[in-house]
Order: sequence, then C-alpha cells, then structure tokens
Amino acid sequence: MSNPFFDRNPAFKQGATATSTRTPAGYPTMPGYEPGRQSQQQTGYAPGSYGYQGQQQTQQGQVYGQQPYQQYGQVSPEQLAGLEAQYGAPAATNVDRGRMTYDDVIMRTAVLLGVIVVVGAVSWMLATSSATAGFGFMAMAAGSVGALVMGLVNSFKKEPSPALILAYAVFEGMMLGAVSGVMELVYPGIVMQAVAGTVATFGVVLAAYKVGEFRLSGKASRILLVAMGGYLLFSLLNLVLMLAGLVSDPWGLRGATVMGVPLGLLIGGLAVVMAAFSLVVDFESIQRGVERGLPTRYAWAGAFGLTVTLVWLYVEILRILAIVRGND
Repeated sequence: MSNPFFDRNPAFKQGATATSTRTPAGYPTMPGYEPGRQSQQQTGYAPGSYGYQGQQQTQQGQVYGQQPYQQYGQVSPEQLAGLEAQYGAPAATNVDRGRMTYDDVIMRTAVLLGVIVVVGAVSWMLATSSATAGFGFMAMAAGSVGALVMGLVNSFKKEPSPALILAYAVFEGMMLGAVSGVMELVYPGIVMQAVAGTVATFGVVLAAYKVGEFRLSGKASRILLVAMGGYLLFSLLNLVLMLAGLVSDPWGLRGATVMGVPLGLLIGGLAVVMAAFSLVVDFESIQRGVERGLPTRYAWAGAFGLTVTLVWLYVEILRILAIVRGND
C-alpha cells in the first residue's frame, strides 16, 4: 500500500482480532493495553488476598480513605445531584476521549498539502528565474533526496512523528515546486491540468468508496503491493540508466515505443490506476483507525498516507501530460 505504516502497525491492520482492540467492558483499547493490567496497577492488590482484607479492616469507616462510610443503599443529596448531572450530560465523543476522528485526518492532510504548496511556490520561483535557476535545481535535488529519506523514515516508524511528517512535506514541496515550475515553462498550463486530474481522480475514488462501497479484497491488495514493488524497481532502473547516460531519451525507458505508443503512457496509466487503488487502501486504514478509537496522534499517520498517495498521483498525471504534449 502507499503507506507501509498502516501495514506494519497492528493498530491499523485488518487481521487484528476483536479481543485485542476491545476491553472486557467493550471499550476501544489503547496501544500497549494488556487485559487485567489496569486494575492491578490502580489497586495494588487483588480481591480476596490478605492485603486486601487488611486494607478494609484498617480503614475505620473510610472508603479508600476518601469518603465517610455509608450503609448500602444510602446516597447523599450531593451524590444524587452529581449522578443526575452525569446522566443528563451528552455522551462523550471521540474528541472528548482524545481519539482519532475523520476531521483530525482531514485537517492534518490540509496542513501537509498547505506546506507543500507554500514551499513549492518558493522553489518554483527559484527554478524559473534565470538569476536563481541554479538554486532552484539545488532545491529540487535536495528535495528529492530529503523526501525519499523522510518518506522511508516515516513509513517504517511505529509511532507517528508530526515533526518528521512535516519535514517530509517541506522536502516534497521543494522537489514538486521546482519540477512543476520547469514543466510549466516548457508546457504552459500543464500544472493546472495535472492538479485538476488529481482532484478529479481523488473525488471519483472517494465517491466510489463512500457511496458505492468499493473495497479491495485481500488478494487484490496483495496483487497491488506486488505491482507497486515492480513499478518501483522499474523506476529505479530507469533512473540509473538515465544518470549513467545509457539512454538518450529525456524520459529514459519511458520514451521507448510499443506498437507506436510511448511506453511511458502505458506505464503511467498503470501507475495512475495503482495510485487510485492505493487511495482505497488508505481510506480503509483510516476508517479502521477511527473505529478502533486510536489516539489522536495517529491522525498524522493517516494524513501522511494520503499525502504520499496524492503526490504520487499528481506526479504520474503530470508525466503523462508531458509525454503526450511532447509527442504533439
């Protein structure tokens, strides 16, 4: 899937059992929860033990040393008023309990995309100005390496780190801004077309997920993972060949033709389909996280997964448009 964090962390995994995600009382568990451990930590002794009986005998009319002893069935007016206030209060929501919500994921995704846009605008200006073109290409190179490193680090962390995820967005903005600026100079209007295509694809996939209840089976998810691994190997091989000067086409192996059709269009179309399916996997992982009541900090992991997939989708659509317009 687009975010290995979802696949590696048991809190998001689909195969988790109900007993591992619910307390005996039926409430969602927190990461690290162990059945029976909480009650022992709170009391320090078990009912029926000598220590427990001695504690009761030495309290001398006190309940845990706090409230005066009362016979069973007797409730003071103050306690009764407190109980009535509790019963009349609205039910606690995920926000009240410090749990992850869909709004948390949406807001953090918006923050990451906003960082990418702001940093990308600066990188765009550096790359497209003749006076600062060198700095623009340096920003693109540094952003590419930094985004790759931060992407891997965040993907394999068990606990999400907002600082590292924001660092990924900064590096991604440096790379995307410079690439988009150069593409816009060569092919005017191509960036807006790519953005429109990305937004349209995201909207269609989200509608299919929410309205059409489109899901990927376990077998389809495994096929997607293998296909993404193969695509990654192809991209790395193509990059090595281009850097070594073994291929002369600006797009490397993507510039080769198959029955008159550029290979880049075929592979790019397949990549767009994989990115769309990866969005479905991200939606499923986020939904499981919300339903299981994960802590709010895990919303950063959901936002990171969506951002990675959206960036991948944008880059693939931008490349397809460039290849098409370059062959006109």
